[in-house]
Amino acid sequence: MNQRTISQVVEVIGIGLHKGEPIKLRLEPLGVNAGIVFYREDLALTIPLSPSSVVDTQMATVIGNEKGTISTIEHFLSAVYAYGIDNMRVVVDGNEMPIMDGSAASFCLLLDEAGIQEQDASKKIMCIKKTVEVRDGDKFVRVEPSNRATFDFAIDFEHPVIGQQSQAYSFGTKPFIEEIARARTFGFARDIQYLQSINLALGASLNNAIGLDDEKVLNPEGLRFDNEFARHKILDAMGDMMVTGHNILGAYSSFAGSHKLNHELTVALLADSANYEMVSLSKVQSREFVKSFA
Repeated sequence: MNQRTISQVVEVIGIGLHKGEPIKLRLEPLGVNAGIVFYREDLALTIPLSPSSVVDTQMATVIGNEKGTISTIEHFLSAVYAYGIDNMRVVVDGNEMPIMDGSAASFCLLLDEAGIQEQDASKKIMCIKKTVEVRDGDKFVRVEPSNRATFDFAIDFEHPVIGQQSQAYSFGTKPFIEEIARARTFGFARDIQYLQSINLALGASLNNAIGLDDEKVLNPEGLRFDNEFARHKILDAMGDMMVTGHNILGAYSSFAGSHKLNHELTVALLADSANYEMVSLSKVQSREFVKSFA
């Protein structure tokens, strides 16, 4: 399997989560070895996708520099990861990605519309060679060697709807669409009220997130999965790991992980070349992993 880009330019407009303003997103093909490149059209600012570009992880994964930033890239990047796209230009006209419905489903549809183009260069993947772990008390995120690409996430919230949840996912484009992509982000009404009082989360609504009060889900339609919260955490983790710019062959696991810990994991992973090996997908021994992009 070779590197991938998209077949044609596609555009969509959606609301930004924090400013509540329309954001135009355009995806453009790029040549081999170009990577995933973000571009602020309103600032003529190019931001390469890399852990070194991450400037904030408090509420979302944010990339940029002193000239400008782009927030909430993780939902979009989870779809990019699932589709195995290596080279693409991501153009926005504001400081955040559109939130769409709070999941990655709309981005999957956008990539389906764009189509996938195989390129004339071998696809490189990051093969994990040593276990790397980052902890914060009992919270942790970890990647370890495996001949399969898996994500395993557990959470524990003191809330009657959430409680203890977990989800295990074996990587593949089709399973992502069926099991993970539709899982929405979630937030508590009390937190949203505070954030909006300081001019954040102005675009948040029950149309783009699961809303919770102290006892129940506020969305009239309810949940899409019984453990939608844990599934969304896997979606976030996939997007955060895509900040490395590559698909990963290894086992990711977490208890109560966050964007912050995921970022620290990518930094720790790349800090020592003994932790991983960049290999051509054609030389990977795991047929299951190679077929997962079909």
